[in-house]
Amino acid sequence: MIFESFSASLVNDSLLPRDGLRPFPAWSERPAWLALPETVRSQLVAAGEAARQAPWPSLPATLFLAFVRTGDRKVYEVNSFPRRGILCDLVLAECAEGEGRFLDAILDAAWSICEESFWGISAHVATSEGRGLPDTAAPEVDLFAAETGALLAWTVYLLGEPLAGLSPQIVPRILREAGQRILDPCLDRDDFWWMGLDGSRALNNWTPWICSNWLATSLLLDREPQRRAAGVLKAIRCLDQYLSHHSADGGCDEGPGYWSRAGASAFDCAEILAWATDGAVNLAKLPLLRKLGAYLPAVHIAEDRFVNFADAPPTSNPNGPLCVRFGLATNNPELVALGRYIEALGRDGTGFRLPRSLPRSLPALFSTLGAAETVAAPYPQDTWLPDTQVMTARCRGGSPAGFFVAVKGGHNAESHNHNDVGNLVVYRDGLPLLVDAGVGTYTAKTFSSRRYEIWTMQSAYHNLPTIDGHQQYPGRSACAKRLVHRADDERAELTMDIAPAYPAEAGVAAWTRTVTLVRGDRVEIRDRQEFLRGPGELEWNFVTACEPVLGEDGIRLMAPAEDPAAPRVCRGILTGTGEALIPAVEAIPLDDPRLAGSWPGGLWRIRFQAVRPCTTGTALFRLYPPPPDPGAAG
Repeated sequence: MIFESFSASLVNDSLLPRDGLRPFPAWSERPAWLALPETVRSQLVAAGEAARQAPWPSLPATLFLAFVRTGDRKVYEVNSFPRRGILCDLVLAECAEGEGRFLDAILDAAWSICEESFWGISAHVATSEGRGLPDTAAPEVDLFAAETGALLAWTVYLLGEPLAGLSPQIVPRILREAGQRILDPCLDRDDFWWMGLDGSRALNNWTPWICSNWLATSLLLDREPQRRAAGVLKAIRCLDQYLSHHSADGGCDEGPGYWSRAGASAFDCAEILAWATDGAVNLAKLPLLRKLGAYLPAVHIAEDRFVNFADAPPTSNPNGPLCVRFGLATNNPELVALGRYIEALGRDGTGFRLPRSLPRSLPALFSTLGAAETVAAPYPQDTWLPDTQVMTARCRGGSPAGFFVAVKGGHNAESHNHNDVGNLVVYRDGLPLLVDAGVGTYTAKTFSSRRYEIWTMQSAYHNLPTIDGHQQYPGRSACAKRLVHRADDERAELTMDIAPAYPAEAGVAAWTRTVTLVRGDRVEIRDRQEFLRGPGELEWNFVTACEPVLGEDGIRLMAPAEDPAAPRVCRGILTGTGEALIPAVEAIPLDDPRLAGSWPGGLWRIRFQAVRPCTTGTALFRLYPPPPDPGAAG
């Protein structure tokens, strides 16, 4: 177990009493709030003014039922989430200004949230087997129920005194609701799958995300010292289950889009426990926690672009101040630098950006927000995660210039899995060439037995072969084997056998894929195939965010033109050699708004079909930079 050194007696002996827990200044501590930069306080107040004028979304039962009836989960979420955002903005505005102007609106919002039958979302509890509406007699604790508990806990911590002056009922109401919806079920039940106590399924971001909010709710609201300590110890036990089964290399198999609520939420837990024990329980000293933080710089490409394996978009906005604190706590200067870089990317005219989340806005406000220096991203040259089986490499460290390549092995039962063993992405000068499309808008189908009917989950829409009409199949046994990673000053390379990811009907004995970055020159994908019998059909798929144009020197990958009148720019040239290959190009319709937003210039699929596939053979694909523009020097 990870937490053997953190005994129950240590936690019990070091846990600060509720009234002694002061990680941030409350509303009444005016000097600390007035010490924030004027630009920061002005923006907080402006956000509160907008929140006070915003319409309060309604949550009728039929919105909850929409998930069962149509599979649409957003129709509920777009009404539930803004309620929490409005309350967060109002609370921070009142704390920044301190004049009481926002208190009535805060009272209304907090009371209305307490009136909700369920604090979570429909997609996490509604089913077609009769549970269209939540069972209020047996509350479920999902991600957003826990988030709501923490939001209200921090609201009481910051503004309990002035709210009680408006009505003596509001704080007891919040305590009662949080106890019945979060604290009691979390303490009394062991069968929530995310706890990891019954071994029913693999754990993912749910565990640290919920535990971070459960800890905050228990520490800030629970008036019974023994139950409070018991809740903290059980949350630590659940977090221990998550970390004990996490890949030792710290890699997030859910992708960087989920890292902010996976590895970063584990750090949230570490921060909260450090505050609550005056540093006696220091999870930041765990080697695994440092590796969880090191994952993010490893998969950073350039600007806001990250390697988006699994259910992740191609761009992401991690919490910069959190990255800085995480890096400082775990002695990871690359994560600190990336956090400063992300923070600078997010600055607007007022100089900062905060999430609509009290648990993450408060430490940002009172620790790393608004740091004066702006630093470059670290851009590590080579990373190899042997357990997660992900390689990243670029032409030279410290710069996004030239080629960047990421390759994954893994298996097809990872959290938020796509059937993508052997997939890769290639960028050049920070811009996409070969890509992973990512994921569309979540619906009921996304997390059902029909998940792999969705094209974004299928291997034929990744940079992978289709063998005799067969795509990869889901499951733990669909995996990469015999992986070998090499990296030196000249090249970085990953070799693996991806044959196990294809069904037996494909008749493939071995499919040895080698992806090589020849620094400063090209990227190569070499596939050596061995079949039990001659394949009837064989084709390679490549997905690109550039418009492919067939030319004499290969397939030119042309950057989509925002202005039709502007000259087209070639980002790279793709060639395929080996068996006789016939290329074809097709545009991929992006009917889903999330995908269309991720790829505003569109997506295309390039398909190379083997004319006469043999029982053994080798295909070689190369990506080159475009030739120099003859007119550029003039």
